[in-house]
Amino acid sequence: MPIIINLDVMLARRKMRSRDLAERIGITEQNVSLLKSGKVKGVRFETLERICEVLDCQPGDILEYRASESGD
Repeated sequence: MPIIINLDVMLARRKMRSRDLAERIGITEQNVSLLKSGKVKGVRFETLERICEVLDCQPGDILEYRASESGD
């Protein structure tokens, strides 16, 4: 998938654990883990908003588009 999720990078920059983020945004730690690994098909804007608020970042700091090398 050409959408890369850099949530783990932002957590490291903010020196925050996944557990702490999960508690502050109101989702399970397992769902944060799924987000970090990119194993989700979507994310609610409400959740993205809360993540950005807690991590003091922009959506573009978390989500990145990389074109596939095969040209698809």
